[in-house]
Amino acid sequence: MVIKMANLAELPDVAVRILAVAGERHVFLFFGEMGAGKTTLIKGLCTQLGVVDATSSPTFAIVNEYTAPQGPVYHFDFYRIKSEQEAFDLGYEDYFYSDRYCFVEWPEKIATLLPSDAISIRITAQPDGSRRIEIAD
Repeated sequence: MVIKMANLAELPDVAVRILAVAGERHVFLFFGEMGAGKTTLIKGLCTQLGVVDATSSPTFAIVNEYTAPQGPVYHFDFYRIKSEQEAFDLGYEDYFYSDRYCFVEWPEKIATLLPSDAISIRITAQPDGSRRIEIAD
């Protein structure tokens, strides 16, 4: 599925569509260049899930935990890790296989550790400022 998001006003609708595609799956992998809008899209998804905490990129912490009605939501940013061992040390399996929502930025840094049923989302900034969002499930 490909979605073109012309502006941020469309973010709630895009988030609803992405969550609908996922069904019962809860791990989402976000691919895209720096500044493509990965964190912004994750904020929109968190809003749709009823997250009550402020959301931000966990670049330095690697993982943020947010409170939502259905339980915790986890937001990962693996940009700064140097090896997959750091994900092991973090206990990534406890998160990815918890049946909780997990939003993962820079998943290519831990490619061999990712669940096979995760939803891949590639975000590409377009010359007109819009975003092309490609969802592969």
